[in-house]
Amino acid sequence: MADKNKSFEGALIVVDVQNDFCPGGALAVEYGDTIIPRINSLMRLFPLVVATKDWHPAGHVSFAGAHSGKNPGDTVKSGGIDQQLWPDHCIQGTRGAAFHDDLDTRPVNLILHKGTKGDLDSYSAFFENDHETATGLESYLKGLGFERVYVVGLAEDVCVRFTAEDAASLGFSTYVIADCTRGVNIPEGSLSAARKSMQSKSIGYIQSADLRQAR
Repeated sequence: MADKNKSFEGALIVVDVQNDFCPGGALAVEYGDTIIPRINSLMRLFPLVVATKDWHPAGHVSFAGAHSGKNPGDTVKSGGIDQQLWPDHCIQGTRGAAFHDDLDTRPVNLILHKGTKGDLDSYSAFFENDHETATGLESYLKGLGFERVYVVGLAEDVCVRFTAEDAASLGFSTYVIADCTRGVNIPEGSLSAARKSMQSKSIGYIQSADLRQAR
């Protein structure tokens, strides 16, 4: 249940702060774990916190190992969708798919699992990658009266980007908290391209300090 006594009217979306996306993981984002203390601090300022998990079955379509002769970074067609390939990661029930031990999940109101279908990936917390199949998050947030979202987590140029862009397209006032996210930058240049794309869609880029000062 959302706590309306917290400091901000918006909802905080914490994207994929999982072991496989942190140093030592199968698809590690450099310094990905360094954002966790700031995220922990921010969660207590928000009336609603949603945390997402990549939750892939073994042999998922996004895994390079599921495609003979393909490597991470390659692209294949799946169901008419361009699918970038990654190392096997966040397999359901594994240590890699668990939230990082340092993430304080006590303030989390909802955990949303995505990428659960073997033949369809899901970068965004709002839609699977066919851009048609909704996760239900839009209805959940709007049903509780939220019109603004803040996005943090991993990785900035993939799941954070598409979560923020979908939020904006659905009519939410959307902000990415820049010092609470890190990019994987695969392929090289994707991080700068993601930032340009988000900012072109009127997604605000702020720092966690901006929120604390606004209290």
